Amino acid sequence: MEIIVNILLLALGFVMLVKGADWFVDSAAGIAGKLGIPELVIGLTLVAFGTSAPELSVSLTSALKIHSDGITIGNVVGSNIINIVLILGITSLICKIPCHKNSLKLDIPYMMGVTILFIVLGIMGNSVSKIDGIILVSLLAVYVLILLVISIKTKTNLFAEEDESEPEQKENISPLKAKINKLKDTWYFMVILLLIGLLAIIYGSDFVVKSATAIARAAGVSDRIIGLTMIAFGTSLPELITSVTAARKGKTDIAIGNIIGSNIFNILCVAGVTACLVPLKFEGFLTDSIYALCAALLLAVLCYLPGHAIKRAGGILMLAFYIAYMTKLFLS
Repeated sequence: MEIIVNILLLALGFVMLVKGADWFVDSAAGIAGKLGIPELVIGLTLVAFGTSAPELSVSLTSALKIHSDGITIGNVVGSNIINIVLILGITSLICKIPCHKNSLKLDIPYMMGVTILFIVLGIMGNSVSKIDGIILVSLLAVYVLILLVISIKTKTNLFAEEDESEPEQKENISPLKAKINKLKDTWYFMVILLLIGLLAIIYGSDFVVKSATAIARAAGVSDRIIGLTMIAFGTSLPELITSVTAARKGKTDIAIGNIIGSNIFNILCVAGVTACLVPLKFEGFLTDSIYALCAALLLAVLCYLPGHAIKRAGGILMLAFYIAYMTKLFLS
């Protein structure tokens, strides 16, 4: 009976994480817009935080409350593997994913570089120390600054979607619906939604970590495995939903940009911020981290090949990579 309760709490926690991040980002973007903060700055900060908020919250909770390095590191490494080979693999089966020129010049090399750095820092001293965390967070600041400079020079918003749809005709809406729409655009509604979203993220991560840990221990599964699989998949749901939806709408730049940005954010912010607060033991994660590096390398190879796109064959190769990794993980 106890394990059933924990499974239900785990599912509830994931729902709270996904919806909480969604509400938090929507309301924060609305408030920032009312304050006159540039859309570019909103995109560079809130889009990255929104899809990686579950990873950050779960990692902080597991490291600070239950002192589980296995869940913390496993969540980061597992999410980065899932983001590339599972999510992009599935997305490329829906449609071809072109690799943007900016991604080829900056984002993919930066992702490769920070992944290698993460492994090197983990090997040195067999942990990611507080100093290492400061280095990672500093590199995140550098990355965001580079994006800002590039965007200002090109006068484009890197995260903006082009709306190619037909102009919508004005609907005849009821007075009640008009009042609800007006209410949603008010300060106090946005602030309340912001707080609700933040609370959902905090308590959702608490449910996920505690219930997943209980399930793992009851089933005799290590925190490392549970972090690399169940929690990594659950916290990657925002990326999965965003990428698949973007691909179905033909917004393929968003699909791949979302994944690359999220992987950079996971290492530099999620692992970085957590390590700043408490050192993270890296022991046992070298092989998994090398798999994450190989996944990033596979993405790079597919993107740099003639055509600069991930086609269906590439997606099948990615999914085969994920199946091979999962097989190795559970058989080892």
